[in-house]
Amino acid sequence: MTAPVLDTAMVLAAGLGKRMRPITDTIPKPLVKVAGRTLLDWALDGLAETGVTRAVVNVHYFPEQIVAHVAGRQHPRVAISDESAELLDSAGGIVKALPLLGASPFFILNADTFWIDGARPNLPALGLAWNPARMDILLMLADMQSATGHSGKSDFLLGAEGRLQRSKGAPEGLIYAGAAVVHPRIFDGAAVVPQSLNLYFDRAIEAGRLFGWRLDGHWITVGTPDAIPAAEAAVKAAWEGR
Repeated sequence: MTAPVLDTAMVLAAGLGKRMRPITDTIPKPLVKVAGRTLLDWALDGLAETGVTRAVVNVHYFPEQIVAHVAGRQHPRVAISDESAELLDSAGGIVKALPLLGASPFFILNADTFWIDGARPNLPALGLAWNPARMDILLMLADMQSATGHSGKSDFLLGAEGRLQRSKGAPEGLIYAGAAVVHPRIFDGAAVVPQSLNLYFDRAIEAGRLFGWRLDGHWITVGTPDAIPAAEAAVKAAWEGR
């Protein structure tokens, strides 16, 4: 079937960034720079290159700095979902932003992870892999061997048809790469309260409607100040290897 056009995205940028202190004593984590570009701009630039025209960015910590940073951006156009009064976690922030996101499927990106594409651009390929007839959520996944900055275990096992199960840390498992496509119907009836996307991942697993797509390239997550040099070295190596 022809993949739907995905022209909208949610960028999750409201976290406190406590592990990034002391840098985040004065700026929000999405404005930390890696290889000369803020983490938020790594996300927004990738969306622009994919053809996404509208992005909703949620804010909580130093919100005025993020609002000022995106004020002049046209590609994509940015709308702000203000969580200054209460931090709502990943799913709660999306539920609050639904009036801005609309009724069609949309991308979700974490503002503290990004990747360097391999042979093909990953975000457009993720959109093309989306099939709303079979899927409620489609996650981008990274190999443990193709990741920088990840200190945890794996998240998911990828089945032959692309369906996902929790890996329970199995070494052959894959990492959730902080990018996804979701259909807003999964949030029908949800309250605007703090809640995690993991709840919706597990519901989709139970329904057989959580799918995965394997990233082609190198995935980078930046959680602490000492992760920045490693991230910049990974970016340099990936670019030089092209």
